[in-house]
Amino acid sequence: MRLRLPEERPATPPAGFKLAHPVISHDGTRTGFAGVSLGGTLPYGFVDEARCVYGRRHRCPALRCDCGFYCLHTFEQALALVCASEYRRAVLLEVTVLGAYIRFEHGMRYERQRVRVARVGACACGRMPCAFADAGWGRTGWRVLTAVCAECAARRGRTAFASWTAVSFAEFVRRGGGALRIVPGGEPEAGEEEREREVGPAEVRSVPELAAEASIMQARLDWLQRQLARFTGGGKVS
Repeated sequence: MRLRLPEERPATPPAGFKLAHPVISHDGTRTGFAGVSLGGTLPYGFVDEARCVYGRRHRCPALRCDCGFYCLHTFEQALALVCASEYRRAVLLEVTVLGAYIRFEHGMRYERQRVRVARVGACACGRMPCAFADAGWGRTGWRVLTAVCAECAARRGRTAFASWTAVSFAEFVRRGGGALRIVPGGEPEAGEEEREREVGPAEVRSVPELAAEASIMQARLDWLQRQLARFTGGGKVS
């Protein structure tokens, strides 16, 4: 006789924590996340359904397969993973588990999810981030992004085969088409969950976000002026 765990029927959907890389589509119209392990080849949206990474036609999570979304039970478990060198530039996601799920000792494997919060680490220079820029690598059809501050975003040149230099947090949320709160690092503050329910994804823009957008726009204007001077013979533009 095989013993089975009791079936759970929670009053509210379970919550979990995971690491992922922010990504943007090759044409710059869509944003989302890519996992750091098994499902990294299948980027997902803010609200999405798991697909089998082996291409099998079964519903996730299948008992005899490794498919499905993964998450950990606690914030501390996910934060500990960030210590690994390969995960230093990943973001820490807070997700709501939807649909069928299988519970394990340290986490869950499940069918659907809603990404509620994305916690972003500091810029490589140490300043507080306010935008995403090309990390220099990616998946087929998707560029992986990394967090940058306003100054570093303004200094970046255009990405190869892309017309953008950086994407502000508010623009990242808008292109993702869902409700998502981006928090520049740190542990949850008192009363933060209540504020997340009250404030929409892009209803309120912080001063760093506005500064980043202004810096990005100035960098684009400088590039356009250089191109215009080159085509019109107007001389060198500094």
